[in-house]
Amino acid sequence: MPQEQPITILLHDVAAGDKRALDSLVPLLYPELKRLARSYMRGEQTGHTLQPTALVHEAYARMIKQDHPDYRSRAHFMGVAAQIMRQILIDHARTRKAEKRGGGVVDLSLEEADAVSIARPVSIIAVDDALAELAKKDAIKAQLIEMRFFGGMTAEESAEVLNLPVHEVRRHLRVGQAWLQRELQLGEVEKNS
Repeated sequence: MPQEQPITILLHDVAAGDKRALDSLVPLLYPELKRLARSYMRGEQTGHTLQPTALVHEAYARMIKQDHPDYRSRAHFMGVAAQIMRQILIDHARTRKAEKRGGGVVDLSLEEADAVSIARPVSIIAVDDALAELAKKDAIKAQLIEMRFFGGMTAEESAEVLNLPVHEVRRHLRVGQAWLQRELQLGEVEKNS
């Protein structure tokens, strides 16, 4: 791919510490980053205060602050971007949850309070908590789930990034997904009990 070569060169330049290379790299990958952000935002409730463009820009701001990024490939770069976007949404959800619990207390009359409705950002927090628990038990499975479901990476791309055989990646994903689904269902049952 002729377009792939400049990206690969820029990735090597970024890994070598050239922050300006990241400034050149992001515009080349911006459409992919925006698509990734939109896919994240589809999972959010309507009325979310972050927009896909803001999510991409916040991810870029965090990526530029990294001291020694070692992006091995386009897929790896997108995986890191996906992980950062996911963390931004989790941080945002936790902040909103804290505000809902009284962190950002605002005086309202009873009539005004009746009209206020704060969206429940609990689902992304529940997934993050379950993934953190999975990472304690099996870091590879947690990382592969992040790469696949939050980064949109294929099994082949994940295998390349982690230097694992594709069949092993698929096996880890199946087991990790089953574990995660069970944890989320158990958490939902506990919450409703």
